[in-house]
Amino acid sequence: MTKTDLIIIGSGPGGYRAAEYAARKGLQVTIIEAHDAGGTCLNSGCIPTKTLCKHAEVADTIRDAATYGIHLSSTDFSIDMPAIIDRKQAIIDRLRQGVEQIMAMPGITYLKGKAHFSGNKTIVVDDQEITADNILIATGSTAKQLPIEGIDLPGVLTSTELLDLPRIPQRLCVIGAGVIGMEFASIYRSLGSEVCVVEYLKECLPALDSDIAKRLRKQLEQRGIDFSFQSAVSRIEKNEGLLRLHYEKKGKAAFIDADIILMATGRKPNIEGLHLPSTDIRHSPAGISTDENLQTNVPGVYAIGDVNGRQMLAHTAIFQGFRAVNHILGTPDRIRLDLIPAAIFTHPEAGSVGLSEDQCKEAATPYRCHKGYYRSNGKAHAGNATEGMIKLLTDEQGTLLGCHLYGEHAAFIAQEVAVLMNLGATLDRLGDIVHTHPTLSEILQDMALRP
Repeated sequence: MTKTDLIIIGSGPGGYRAAEYAARKGLQVTIIEAHDAGGTCLNSGCIPTKTLCKHAEVADTIRDAATYGIHLSSTDFSIDMPAIIDRKQAIIDRLRQGVEQIMAMPGITYLKGKAHFSGNKTIVVDDQEITADNILIATGSTAKQLPIEGIDLPGVLTSTELLDLPRIPQRLCVIGAGVIGMEFASIYRSLGSEVCVVEYLKECLPALDSDIAKRLRKQLEQRGIDFSFQSAVSRIEKNEGLLRLHYEKKGKAAFIDADIILMATGRKPNIEGLHLPSTDIRHSPAGISTDENLQTNVPGVYAIGDVNGRQMLAHTAIFQGFRAVNHILGTPDRIRLDLIPAAIFTHPEAGSVGLSEDQCKEAATPYRCHKGYYRSNGKAHAGNATEGMIKLLTDEQGTLLGCHLYGEHAAFIAQEVAVLMNLGATLDRLGDIVHTHPTLSEILQDMALRP
């Protein structure tokens, strides 16, 4: 049996960054990966999706060329989807090589294979047994599937399969109006598909401030995306060469025909195959239970990222990994895992950090809501991006509690607020910070300077 300082299961962003961090701190690390280095984020999540987002943005810009005084000889341009898929794959391959180079650095042993527990501190990979005082589980998540008839029909895809589809569907039906569903709906509408979104809840993006979510959804509707809320999918069937999705809305039966149906109903922690029942590690279908240091109930065993079910974001996994390694080393840190910024790369974008107005109301937290609009900003007008709104939440003393917004570069603006919140900044302090002119972030400063 081989012994090392730290075993990491999974080489997604949380796993490989934790491995690199731990090795630089002097630990001997063995990291195990059953599939491709880089995990879901690199191979079938963040990176390929955002690559398609860029292609969609270019298509929209070409359509709007006349707005900028650029007149094309023909507005009937073509989109080469196989070429887009090839570029997407080339980016993945290039970045995967980078991850593999990190896994080859001194102090890291990289093993390919399926890992499972045979005890609290023993991992089996193929026929090899490895033990360590510290184990970090970073196995990520997999797509959820609705238990409905027709889910296995050809053309009913998860986001992973849709990312490799070499054609643009004429009609795309998206089941689920969460982040994944909304991003793909936006992408394929820009690429030319007719898009409809079917959602069980009353509104899209439940984690986002409800006011911002509603305004963003209306923008997507103006772009031609249809939404059906409070709709429960019952079955999918073949119908004259198309897929017919049946659903019930407020007691009435309805259906939608589509070439492709995207199942975007969330993700679930990837714990199957780990043989957790052979350990004392507490877990449930919602994920592996951890404390504030990402340690499970078994001392020395940690779980980071999607597999603990806390917040399924790549950057969350990375910083949870840093926290776990710091706890192993006995090194204090100032990482604020309660302040995780998030972005939704629709067109227009949405971003958030901290509390929403809905959460303040639910918790009966005294707060003040400050609003700013893109239409008042010069850079927004110059960039033909005047549709957008920012909500800043503060307590009664002006300390920043949260920011939710939609509009161009929303992710960058949310990141600025995240920095300020980590420093305990107030609205007055924000108002004293010089902002470059002209930029969209001036909207924040203008909000702070208003009485």
